Amino acid sequence: MTVHSGPGVRPAAAAGTFYPADPARLAATVDALLAAAGPAPAPTPGGRLPALVVPHAGYRYCGPVAAAAFALVGDRSPRRVVVLGPAHFVPLTGSAVPHADEWSTPLGRVPVDRPARDLALALAGVRAADEPHAGEHAVEVQLPFVQRAVGPGPAVLPVATAAPPAEVAILLDAIAADPGTLVIASTDLSHFLPDAAARDRDRDTIEAVLALRPDLLGPSSACGAHALRGLLVWARRTGRTPALLAYRTSADAGGDPHRVVGYAAFALG
Repeated sequence: MTVHSGPGVRPAAAAGTFYPADPARLAATVDALLAAAGPAPAPTPGGRLPALVVPHAGYRYCGPVAAAAFALVGDRSPRRVVVLGPAHFVPLTGSAVPHADEWSTPLGRVPVDRPARDLALALAGVRAADEPHAGEHAVEVQLPFVQRAVGPGPAVLPVATAAPPAEVAILLDAIAADPGTLVIASTDLSHFLPDAAARDRDRDTIEAVLALRPDLLGPSSACGAHALRGLLVWARRTGRTPALLAYRTSADAGGDPHRVVGYAAFALG
C-alpha cells in the first residue's frame, strides 16, 4: 500500500507490507514493541546519543530487535536524525540524499533536514536523487520508530549509500558532529541461509562489529554493509564503544527455518 502525499513529499512505500498502514494500529504496534524493550539506560558520557545499528525487515520479524535500539533514545530528544541504508532496488554508486523535503508515513510527515542535506551535497560522491529512495524500505521502516520513540521534533536526513567506508565516515563527520545527532545504520544481516548457518555467519558479523573491524564485513555479512562499514570507521575515530543489544533470525518469529534472515541491533556509545 502507498500512502499518498503532495508535491515534494516522498510517499510511504512499505506501509501495509513491512508495517501496518492504519495509523492507530501502527502507533499501537510500535508503542508495544518499545514498552516490551524496557526503559532507556542512563545517558552516555558527554551527553551524546549512541549511534544505532537497526534492522529493517517487516516488524513481525525484526520489530523486537529494532525496538531494543530505539528504546535507548528514551527522552533524550535528538536535534537531527541521520539514517543510512542500502538501495536494494536501484544501482547506486556513492551516496544519495533525497530531493523531497518531507517523507510520509501513516503517522504523518517527517521533514528532511535541509541544512544536513546541503552539508552532504558539498561532499564528493554525494548527490541528490529520489530514485534510490522511491521504493526503498530500509530508511522508511525506521521512521515510525523515530516518530514514536523520538517524537515529531527532529528533522531526518535519509541517505542511501554504496560508498566506501572512508567516504561514509567523512559524510558522518560533516552531518553528525553535533552530540544531539542520532545516527542510524539500517541493515539486516545474513540472508536466506538455513537457521544454523545463518547464526554462524551472523556470529562472525557481530564479532566484527564489536571489534570495530569493518574490513571483516563482506557483502554477504549484511545487506547494508556499506552503511555499516562506514559507521564503524566513524565510530572508531570518534571513540565510540559498540554493544550488542539484541539478535534473532526470522525463524524466531515463525519464518521458514531453512531460509532465514538475521537481525541484530547495536549501540555505539
